[in-house]
Amino acid sequence: MAAKSITPDGVSTLLANPSPDSLSDLPDIVVQIVDLKPSGNRYMFSASDGKKKLRAILPSNMYSEVLSGNIQNLGLVRILDYTLNDIPNKSEKYLIVTKCEPVSPALENEIKCEEPGILLKPKEEVGLKTDGDAGIVLKLKQEVVTKSAAQILNDQHRNSAPAARLAITRRVRPLVSLNPYQGNWTIKVSVSNKGNMRTYKNARGEGCVFNVELTDEEGTQIQATMFNDAARKFYDKFVLGKVYYISKGTLKVANKQFKTVQNDYEMTLNENSEVEEVAGEASFVPETKFSFVQIDQLGPYVNKSELVDVIGVVKNVSSTMSIRRKSDNESIPKRDITIADETKKTVVVSLWNDLATNTGQDLLDIADQSPVVAIKSLRVGDFQGVSLSTISRSVILVNPDVPEAKKLRSWYESEGKDASMDSVGSGSSPTSNNGIRSVYTDRVPLAHITSDQSLGETKPAFFSVRGYISFIKPDQAMWYRACKTCNKKVTENIGSGYWCEGCQKSDEQCSLRYIMVAKVCDTSGEAFFSVFNQEAEKIVGCSADALDDLKSQEGEDNPYNLKLKQGTWVPHLFRVSVTQNEYNNEKRQRITVRAVVPVDFAAESRMMLEEISKMRA
Repeated sequence: MAAKSITPDGVSTLLANPSPDSLSDLPDIVVQIVDLKPSGNRYMFSASDGKKKLRAILPSNMYSEVLSGNIQNLGLVRILDYTLNDIPNKSEKYLIVTKCEPVSPALENEIKCEEPGILLKPKEEVGLKTDGDAGIVLKLKQEVVTKSAAQILNDQHRNSAPAARLAITRRVRPLVSLNPYQGNWTIKVSVSNKGNMRTYKNARGEGCVFNVELTDEEGTQIQATMFNDAARKFYDKFVLGKVYYISKGTLKVANKQFKTVQNDYEMTLNENSEVEEVAGEASFVPETKFSFVQIDQLGPYVNKSELVDVIGVVKNVSSTMSIRRKSDNESIPKRDITIADETKKTVVVSLWNDLATNTGQDLLDIADQSPVVAIKSLRVGDFQGVSLSTISRSVILVNPDVPEAKKLRSWYESEGKDASMDSVGSGSSPTSNNGIRSVYTDRVPLAHITSDQSLGETKPAFFSVRGYISFIKPDQAMWYRACKTCNKKVTENIGSGYWCEGCQKSDEQCSLRYIMVAKVCDTSGEAFFSVFNQEAEKIVGCSADALDDLKSQEGEDNPYNLKLKQGTWVPHLFRVSVTQNEYNNEKRQRITVRAVVPVDFAAESRMMLEEISKMRA
């Protein structure tokens, strides 16, 4: 093997050029790696030129070079690209090596020299003897035929495409090499996800914010956030899928509660940051990968922080609604779509902001074609048992070219379109094999709920109860007038028609929806349950509009009272939530029916046998 040389005063040269403006300014520097040791997913070492040492880091993208043995302790490397940073609270500096190439495997000893031009052979050749000192060959430096970094750069520059030459000139850094202590840097990234512009209000005033997820050519991702002037400046500039040069941003340790990508740091861009689109550059946005959860398997994810991906056939698309946000009283657009899959279950997905107005409108236009939608990153809530909601990073693909979509389309065309389907959160199935908290889980007597007034103080508590409805008060406010589009409460217009605040429109007609209270009892006690429309219809046996017609009829045997009596003393299985409400400065329990089904006596008998078996064991 040919003798290898370190660069005399290489460390001093690095210290004198902390951040060259381009690769052409880099000298040809070879140093020895000393004290190489792992630190997390990186390697720390000291770069030595025989006289001085400089603390250095090999980033995680070069981890494999060490594991493969290409880079070794006491070996020589040529520094091709680097950044020199200050160590916080110290006068020292450290070297971040963003690109290097091995020159020699491990030598026998650490190089210590005072004179330039001393050349050392690798460790495996030390056994060869010469007339001088064993293992050391004295040669003049100029006899070593090598190309300088400038010559190598010129060769690369002539053979590179225009975009590549631009990248070389700008000294583009990989995302993995960035940290909060660096100075000037430029990255080349594509926009893999773009959030919506959001407004906020705090003690310092009002503002706006949005974020993007950026991906470089190595697949590393980072989240960048922009506030106020920067948000307004860059919101339209960033386009999903396009490639940009970005510089003059700052980094900080990522907040684990809010970070959306796997990176220890997050980026902030201000109004002085520079964002330049790379014209004609092919995007390197990673392909959207899904991990679909079937609709009947959504139960375990309810009210959890874990997001889910779903795929389904669109059965229904509502019109856009305007929802007033409680935090700042701002109106935001919302649209609900109902999707179904091969489990013959349906679920409502709430689309918000741009997804409601843009993608939602596209779905409404083709709703009669029953399109297939794949949706990534949905939050699972407990509204109507189980519901889905988009967030700022959610992605919707309409009729995607994936195997799951083709399989779902084939099923729907052959049998799905004519199949009877139930809502996944309706509680219509008494079994819990699908993971949903059904009426056969968390079974408790009523006394367990009413005796513990602390239930539901911090968050809703959920239970299942078997009981009888003992009384429905006939003269209570049994229903409310609702908008036929969004089911929100409407007010009567002067003259005729009804006004919906949610939809911001008038309609000649409205519908009635139940909002009643019923007394429920079991062997341990009794309590009042709040019951809403879908569950109340199952208890009463008719819609609120039909019951209203009965109430208007006169006669000795009023059919209205008779209908309510028919709904009592019938056994039911209830799934309920328990919360705390304040009334006249007094906290009270509120028990709300989430699902109700008739008693399946065969299933009840099996459940009792299982309990008896447990007692005997």
